[in-house]
Amino acid sequence: MNFDDLKLRPGYPLQVQVETSTGMSERYPCRFVGAMPGRALLLSVPRVNGRFLRLRPGQKVVARMMVANGVGVFTCSVESQATDPYPLLHLDYPEEVGFKGIRQSTRVEMDLPVVVLNQSSLEASEVDARVVDISLSGARLELDRILGDIGDKVSITAQVEVAGLYRDLRLEAVIRSRVERSTQELKQNTPVVYGLEFIEADEDRRLLLAAYVYAKIAQDQLPTP
Repeated sequence: MNFDDLKLRPGYPLQVQVETSTGMSERYPCRFVGAMPGRALLLSVPRVNGRFLRLRPGQKVVARMMVANGVGVFTCSVESQATDPYPLLHLDYPEEVGFKGIRQSTRVEMDLPVVVLNQSSLEASEVDARVVDISLSGARLELDRILGDIGDKVSITAQVEVAGLYRDLRLEAVIRSRVERSTQELKQNTPVVYGLEFIEADEDRRLLLAAYVYAKIAQDQLPTP
């Protein structure tokens, strides 16, 4: 894929990965400012602890962005960093852009605290649990007690973060599977594991779920160059 094919507009969010002075790779959010086709890209300068990140000429930068139904990745080098009149990164023009498609079933591993309620039980109360992986279509849930039976309808509520913004996400789901624990696992108090399928009908909640999952895929699932 050519960079021109992306047709990015000014202000489009990206994530840049750079190597720090300690040899570790770090990722920072920034925005696309503009381009001179075939010659250079302009990006905003990421902030770290309130200060603008300082990059040196020749330093390699890996950029990632959400495009269509996947993630685009390209590598380029810093040509210069301007401070006046605005902080800007001048990068050489990328030769090509890699693309990783995202399927609805693509799962992301995590450790997300949630509150879950079995709506099919008249005696159920809200209990704490953890989502250990999630996709657009479902999630794997772990908790320390029996939640319900296969086919039961449940709701899960969590606070999620997307692009530095925190929102409460509530989703309707159905229990589709349960991993039975062995006698030894019961003695070791191993968590109960459930497989959930999302059946949420509210479009705003589904949109927030998609934004959260895609952001996690862009951050965690792409291989580090």
